[in-house]
Amino acid sequence: MLTDPLFYALAIPAVMLMGLAKGGFSGVGAVAMPLLALAIAPVQAAAILLPILIVQDVVGVWAFRKTWDRSILATLLPGAAVGILLGYLLAAKVSSTTILAVLGAISILFAVHRLWLARGGRVATPRSLPPAADATLGVALGAASGFTSQIAHAGQPPFQIWVLPKNLPPASLVGTTAIYFAVINWIKVPAYWALGQFTAQNLSTAAVLLPVAIASTFAGVWLVRRIDATRFYALIYGLMIVVGVQLLWEAWAKS
Repeated sequence: MLTDPLFYALAIPAVMLMGLAKGGFSGVGAVAMPLLALAIAPVQAAAILLPILIVQDVVGVWAFRKTWDRSILATLLPGAAVGILLGYLLAAKVSSTTILAVLGAISILFAVHRLWLARGGRVATPRSLPPAADATLGVALGAASGFTSQIAHAGQPPFQIWVLPKNLPPASLVGTTAIYFAVINWIKVPAYWALGQFTAQNLSTAAVLLPVAIASTFAGVWLVRRIDATRFYALIYGLMIVVGVQLLWEAWAKS
């Protein structure tokens, strides 16, 4: 188990935000990886968070197991598997400095994307593409989602670009999202195993943090109805941009 106080000073709020995301504050958990990458190597941070995400997914999949869109998953998941493979190859072949830079860029782009949507921005994907072109776009964005999920557990923006314009019923959207990310989290397991990241130290650290994640999931369910979500989101995504800039700075300083 990791014992560095700095790691836990960052990991506890990071995992709390992951729990809040599962409890209703969609998207705020994406700041968890960038925060942990300030204390430990990005690949190790992702490996510690993955078992926690898998446990959290159980709740969402069970709750929405009857409301999901089969055709969307059938289009996105093959591309996501390819993207996860590419992310694994990047992590296995390139330096930690490059991964820090990629993670920092993903963090900033994710936060800017979410702030844009929060301020009334619209996804620019056409809704009237021919079926073949729409399916091709879905596979490509699935690959992008798998790649960013493998690198930073941040696969939502590409997923949303393709899915949101389809105007699914709310329950179907939430269910499809829950099942999609549950499946790709399991697809990521062999990649992290091959990278040698499921060590006793990483798994025991994840186990220590898991109760925090579970408690904060229930807290998210309670809080989402009681606080000003708009300001909360703005604060979290602003933090994510700051952390992303810090990661880019660290990557530049090490290069």
